[in-house]
Amino acid sequence: MHKTIGVLAHVDAGKTTFSEQLLFHTKSIQARGRVDHQDTFLDNHELERQRGITIFAEQGRMTIGNDTYTLIDTPGHVDFSPEMERAIRVMDYAIIVISAVEGLQGHTETVWHLLRQYDIPTFFFINKIDREGAAVGNVMAQLQKDCSKDVLLVNEMFHSDYIPSNIMEWLAERDDNLLDAFLNETLDSGSCFAQLQAMIKQEKAFLCFTGSALKDIGIKEFLAQLPLLTETHFNAAAPFKGEVFKIRHDGHQRLTFIKALQGTLHIRDEFSFGDVTEKVTEIRLYNGHRYEAVQEVTAGEIFAVKGLSLANIGAILGSSSNPQPYELVPTLQAKVQYKGDQHIKEVLKIFRILEAEEPSLRVIWHEKFQEIQVHIMGVIQLEVLIEVLNKRFSLAISFGEPQILYMETIASTVTGYGHFEPLKHYAEVHLLMEPSARGTGITFVNACHTDDLSVGHQRLIEKHLFEREHHGLLTGFPVTDIRFTLLTGRAHIKHTDGGDFREATFRALRQGLEQAENILLEPYYRFKLKASTDFIGRIMTDIQQASGTFDPPIVSEEDVMIIGRAPVATFMSYSTTFAAYTNGKGVLSLQFDGYDVCHNTEEIITQIGYNKNADPEYTSASIFCAKGKGYSVPWQEAQAAMHCIK
Repeated sequence: MHKTIGVLAHVDAGKTTFSEQLLFHTKSIQARGRVDHQDTFLDNHELERQRGITIFAEQGRMTIGNDTYTLIDTPGHVDFSPEMERAIRVMDYAIIVISAVEGLQGHTETVWHLLRQYDIPTFFFINKIDREGAAVGNVMAQLQKDCSKDVLLVNEMFHSDYIPSNIMEWLAERDDNLLDAFLNETLDSGSCFAQLQAMIKQEKAFLCFTGSALKDIGIKEFLAQLPLLTETHFNAAAPFKGEVFKIRHDGHQRLTFIKALQGTLHIRDEFSFGDVTEKVTEIRLYNGHRYEAVQEVTAGEIFAVKGLSLANIGAILGSSSNPQPYELVPTLQAKVQYKGDQHIKEVLKIFRILEAEEPSLRVIWHEKFQEIQVHIMGVIQLEVLIEVLNKRFSLAISFGEPQILYMETIASTVTGYGHFEPLKHYAEVHLLMEPSARGTGITFVNACHTDDLSVGHQRLIEKHLFEREHHGLLTGFPVTDIRFTLLTGRAHIKHTDGGDFREATFRALRQGLEQAENILLEPYYRFKLKASTDFIGRIMTDIQQASGTFDPPIVSEEDVMIIGRAPVATFMSYSTTFAAYTNGKGVLSLQFDGYDVCHNTEEIITQIGYNKNADPEYTSASIFCAKGKGYSVPWQEAQAAMHCIK
């Protein structure tokens, strides 16, 4: 049986040390490394060892009985959380490691939220119980309060023939049939064990173990329970289907990491990407930086292949469905500053390689200014990028000050009109544009009759709406949360060419924006603050000054918890301030909470200084033809000039 187990935690909770112990006790590695000694097996990149943090999600392989496990050690720092999320999508089970001293920390809640979002059955391991200040009882109370009331502390080894009485009672409280048997003293261990397995799989039970990874306490006991509590079922007989979750480069050769969801993959199997077909030329099973080449892999396995250069992260090979969007997205962007001898287009090629490996970078090229910009999660990510570019590509790069990533939308319904008819070209597009709910992005509905436009041309218009981000009028940042409906359009039997509908579609979109009420959006955090009640006044004042909002405070005898939301721009550096005045005893959890109306729109519009009429990529005017010559019609007059409404 193949099982993929992920290990996740807030930074410094002991996640990598815990993973080392699992690999050592299953004889996957011969010696245990330590983060402080810079010799861990899974943190095998030089940057990770220098910084003492996990930056890249790496996998080890281990065997327990007849089961083969892929163990994925994920980054614990928020700046590298997109890497963690991509790994979560291919996990069968997850283990969250929590420090018995620090307790439930900010990033732990992000991890928990993502695991619930992707329906990954989860275990907890309370680590560092040997340390001064360890408080397992307090951590359990936090978990049951902030994560789930169904977190169950395991104090005693169990198996299918023996279940401790406290666990039997816990299970009976949650199942009527078991409760009847429990009250009649006929409840047996086998029934309890089967129920516990099912509840773990259904995310109705979250077992919590304790120990010390550094001192090797509780590790063997956890490993003994792991095979009993985890099971997977994959269809190896079905046609192959696999999810791409990571891309790396071995020298100049691209490695595509895949989780086999069903079927079997062989060397020389082929995949089509549009009009291009590529062949798998090598299959590798990785254990840290070491690998074994094999001829085939089956459902449930994690592996890397050579030969696929067009498969992007998130793609499902063997399926025509579109990749599902990721939950965690960057809220900052930074400009690349380069003064070396290489041409900037060569530098751009290098950034495209990094973008393939880390899609959240969203490398943007501005042709007019010959500039590169990247999307980032935080400043630590920029520091790592600088080191990667220097050591891997011998490129000396710096970055400008990170800026907030804004977006734009509309608040009114309009119809946009676009016409493109220079000599020997022809296309016309009419788009209904309606505001959508926050977070829905760009959506498309086709209401165009085939008598007006062929199916092929209709699909072209839809493709052009989604092929790129479209600039808003206020700041030039992308538009979002708009529902586009293709109403009608027109082509010419002789003169309509390949790019004509792109031009007409972009002009229709822009002409619609000119008519609409435009709104500037900014990213928001959902925050949770916990601190002594002594600080309740300071916290509420700070939130209000940051243009945030919050629910009524939840006050206990000693602590206060405040939940709310605030703009990223005003709150992204608050953790430092909060830690300072609470002497590091407060807990701040931040989660990206989508986009909403900007709190200081006019200030940002003035600061950015975008000139909608000077955007080289967009115009709201339409082009018509008369007497063998094209001429421009401004957006205010475009509707009256359209051919479809005459």
